[in-house]
Amino acid sequence: MSVKVADHVLARLREWGVEHVFGYPGDGINGLLAAWERAGNEPRFTQSRHEEMSAFEAVGYAKFSGRLGVCAATSGPGAIHLLNGLYDAKLDHVPVLALVGQTHRSAMGGSYQQEVDLHTLFKDVASEFVETVNVPEQLPNVLDRAIRTAYARRCPTAVIIPADVQELEYTPPGHAFKMVPSSLDRSGWAAVPSAEALSRAAEVLNAGSRVAILVGQGAAGARAEVEQTAEVLGAGVAKALLGLDVLSDELPYVTGSIGLLGTRPSYELMRDCDTLLTVGSSFPYSQFLPEFGAARAVQIDLDPHMIGMRYPYEVNLVGDARETLRRLLPLLRHREDRSWQREVVTGMERWRRVMAARAEVSADPINPEYVAHCLDPLLPEDAIVTSDSGSVANWYARHLRMRGRVRASLSGTLATMGCGVPYAIGAKYAHSDRPAIALVGDGAMQMNGMAELITAAKYYHTWADPRLVVAVWNNHDLNQVTWEMRAMSGSPQFLPSQEIPDVSYARFAQSLGLTGVRVEKPEYVEQAWREALAADRPAVVEFLTDPAVPPIPPHATWDQMEATARSILKGDPDRGGVVRQGVKAKMQELLPHRRHRSRDGGNGGDGGNGGAPAPGGDAA
Repeated sequence: MSVKVADHVLARLREWGVEHVFGYPGDGINGLLAAWERAGNEPRFTQSRHEEMSAFEAVGYAKFSGRLGVCAATSGPGAIHLLNGLYDAKLDHVPVLALVGQTHRSAMGGSYQQEVDLHTLFKDVASEFVETVNVPEQLPNVLDRAIRTAYARRCPTAVIIPADVQELEYTPPGHAFKMVPSSLDRSGWAAVPSAEALSRAAEVLNAGSRVAILVGQGAAGARAEVEQTAEVLGAGVAKALLGLDVLSDELPYVTGSIGLLGTRPSYELMRDCDTLLTVGSSFPYSQFLPEFGAARAVQIDLDPHMIGMRYPYEVNLVGDARETLRRLLPLLRHREDRSWQREVVTGMERWRRVMAARAEVSADPINPEYVAHCLDPLLPEDAIVTSDSGSVANWYARHLRMRGRVRASLSGTLATMGCGVPYAIGAKYAHSDRPAIALVGDGAMQMNGMAELITAAKYYHTWADPRLVVAVWNNHDLNQVTWEMRAMSGSPQFLPSQEIPDVSYARFAQSLGLTGVRVEKPEYVEQAWREALAADRPAVVEFLTDPAVPPIPPHATWDQMEATARSILKGDPDRGGVVRQGVKAKMQELLPHRRHRSRDGGNGGDGGNGGAPAPGGDAA
């Protein structure tokens, strides 16, 4: 039997070690779908509910596996739907390949149904490599180069295959003029800076007395080396959001996240340091870095195109984080004076007490910080955590401590809504034997999450560990934007844009045969987490939370607080609750603290308007 182009595409993916493809069918990829049937569904095709979700699942898979994520879509609208997920991959530097169908070649240029100029559509998002296969001989080179480029540049690439080309008999490129052969091998490599550059970097770091280290996802493979560097230099270590799982938060000198969603100790670390070492991070908000000229600085980054652009670094080391630090460490002098690091540790201890106290502030009905705070000690040591964008990301970044083998991520640069649940589904294919937990707001859940519960219900029986917990902060408000309007522009809440319908997410989950728990009182929060984490199937836990609890930034200025006050005076519909919760939360930072009381029995909140959690959804 002859081998068609579509058969060869799948065979080549298998040779590259691709095991999963996330996609949605359409006639533009009928040839590929038929080939999948002939190949016994290898690599495995996972059907999402929407092409954007296919792309997000590929991103989640790539982030948590370190391997290539692959998504597939039909021509026209299917290809268009991929864009948001592919941009997420582009901005967070994740290797993803998009296989996209196209109208028959004979119809191109004829304004045919679903004809879209896909090269123009993808030329920005897949700027490193996008190509159309017009004849069989272009394969395997086009596919190989797309995969190799995605890995090397840590980016999305796109291969467009017209529907009629998919059905052609495959013939390999010959040993002839204008034929381009290809090969599979992709050997490992690691870039390292010159000895002279390392020496200059060591001079800067050795001269400092108050060293701060900032790590991002590029330092993920250098955990031991970053720890050793911090120990030698007596440094404190802050983490960009995409690098939260790079270092354990059980290390006393680790100050957690940095930025608007960051911790007060990370803010103070950057404010007061005299030397900065940035490893594998392109954190873009320079206002959270040391004042220009206040600190000498060194950066380590693999990408020469991204280095030296966030701060006036004195030395820019282009190289792999692990190999560069291994060469730098012998040049560093062990700092005997530990007063700076002790100061960092003391600040972090106080911050933990502040966060515990803020979580235990009463709210109506449940304090959203308390929900994340209760999850923290219950996190399985091998959990994979995803966070959506919105106010939930504040609670994720500040209350969950990375430890053990916990992995975590979110849409760091695009900050797109609706990625939390599909990320978690992608993670289940990267690590089928580990529990996944998605933290989402009700806006993101309505946007994308509810439909993807259907995907989870369809496939969870194939996972070695069926646990996928989706936690929904239900506050009937697009809360992050509401707070941004208050704090940045002094505008009151605009209900027509901000208020969203109340939906019973737990009951929807139960209707799919999943576990569903609805929590209306704080004393049931911990019990609900335990029930979901013990379930034998995916679970949705819906927490009714107070939208008036402010995600106060760690560096909140008087200008921002005055803008918030002005918005309230202008007639914010929730002004009473905003004032009450804002004062209570901020006071936890300003007042000295005794050791916080135990969480046993809930947070003692006086809010609450409902009963016990809904029963688990065990019905067929």
